[in-house]
Amino acid sequence: MRFGSGFKIALALLTALVPMQGYAADTPIRVAIVGLVHGHVKGFLHALPKDPNAKLVAIVEPDTALAAQYKSQYGLDQALFYTDLETMLNAQHPDAVLVYTTIKDHRRVIEAAAKHNISSMVEKPLTTTMEDALAIRAAAREHHVQVLVNYETTWYSSNNDVEDQVAAGKLGAIRKVVVHDGHEGPKEIGVGPEWLPWLTDPKLNGAGALFDFGCYGADLLTVMMHGQAPLSVTAVAQTDKPGIYPHVDDDATVIIRYPGLQGVLMPSWNWSFARKDMEVYGVDGYAITVGPDQLRTRYKGQKTETPSPAKALPVNRQGSLAYLAAVLHGEIKPDGDLSALDTNMVVMQILTTARESVESGHTVTVKPLPQ
Repeated sequence: MRFGSGFKIALALLTALVPMQGYAADTPIRVAIVGLVHGHVKGFLHALPKDPNAKLVAIVEPDTALAAQYKSQYGLDQALFYTDLETMLNAQHPDAVLVYTTIKDHRRVIEAAAKHNISSMVEKPLTTTMEDALAIRAAAREHHVQVLVNYETTWYSSNNDVEDQVAAGKLGAIRKVVVHDGHEGPKEIGVGPEWLPWLTDPKLNGAGALFDFGCYGADLLTVMMHGQAPLSVTAVAQTDKPGIYPHVDDDATVIIRYPGLQGVLMPSWNWSFARKDMEVYGVDGYAITVGPDQLRTRYKGQKTETPSPAKALPVNRQGSLAYLAAVLHGEIKPDGDLSALDTNMVVMQILTTARESVESGHTVTVKPLPQ
């Protein structure tokens, strides 16, 4: 029997929209790792044996020596390993790919997976240029797949608690948000030889600390502003350790202007210790995150601030795999979330405008995002 093009399109759309149809909510999703050059993959491989949300079905890494290193370190089955992405996608057709390549390679992997109606979760940030971000969005729309971005701070209950307080109006109108992110520097903390060269390459990573850590605050601000793009961005960046990072910045300050609000991002590879914290100041009080699950707050009428634990996140939002499984099972619609593609398109507007501001030495108006 021959089917017309309309039937084929409808069938493809139905398949893409309900990729997990027939699966029980507690069925582990089948995931494939693509790339082993992004060191955050180590955290995933360490946690996977105890995570009920996902089953690893494949690993794609063309560097066979690097693949052998991971195979030995984590006791992985040789049958999991592929050197070619397309071969793996045809053989395994996972529910999602988890992308641990260079940031520049995100587009290539997402587009390849999307053609197979396979969703993707990439490490932050989404990509390195607006051109690639728009291409990624186009692939997601055409093939009706999810593209999600994994930030460590998405799974911090402290950030979620503050976002909830802002949404509920507990702090009043928000006037200033300050976000500090970074560490002593990638070389200083012992980033591996498979990671450091591209992390410090402006083409492969987008910039230095500006992209590596500026994306966290841009992400948090975008959700707080309900996906609204800012009016303008003013950024300065410098290299305080040119002997270590000759090609990229290692410290930056970014001022993001919205109507009635300023966001200040301080991404750096020069902190004296690792930090990821946010300060939110409103006309009726302030809230400051302390690590993943603690807050310091002070509201109008109080003479001192109060430390307190943050409200716990729902179980299906307590980690990247729990969240990804919930999205693919249809339990969560990610629109407007910290990991969502629509949110991260605005993050890319902020990051690329900040880079333009650094290069020009001027405040830059944020260009509208093509629809």
